[in-house]
Amino acid sequence: MTVLPDTGYCPTDEELSEIQEWFAAYDAASGRRDIEAMADVAVFPLNLVSDDSAGQGASAQWDRQQFVAAMTRIMGDGDEGITFDSTRTPVFLGPSLAVVFTDSVMTAEGRTQRLRYADILVRQGDSWAFQTMIQGGWGDQLA
Repeated sequence: MTVLPDTGYCPTDEELSEIQEWFAAYDAASGRRDIEAMADVAVFPLNLVSDDSAGQGASAQWDRQQFVAAMTRIMGDGDEGITFDSTRTPVFLGPSLAVVFTDSVMTAEGRTQRLRYADILVRQGDSWAFQTMIQGGWGDQLA
């Protein structure tokens, strides 16, 4: 079992598995460029945190329509799938709140790109959803 920072809550093996399964499904939807399926597992308004080309912090809140439009523009409409090789470190702040740090290699159309980002997931009912996306370098596109 991975040693996690002490947040006062120790997740069960089942909770850790749920997070990994959630991301596997999300990555599969991303790989198919199924933006609507990606939006289905978000809580709107969605918080976005980044920095811009001037090195300044940036943030925004998007509704579903803004998320779908931006992700469609960013991910494009290529015929080839996108693959992700990711290592995720979930830090649970309670049974229904987790911050998940991701180091990933994304491959699309023969090109690879390293990614590092964090997501805040919340449990709603019997499933997880992301509510905040944090990644450097996207601030100029948040407006």
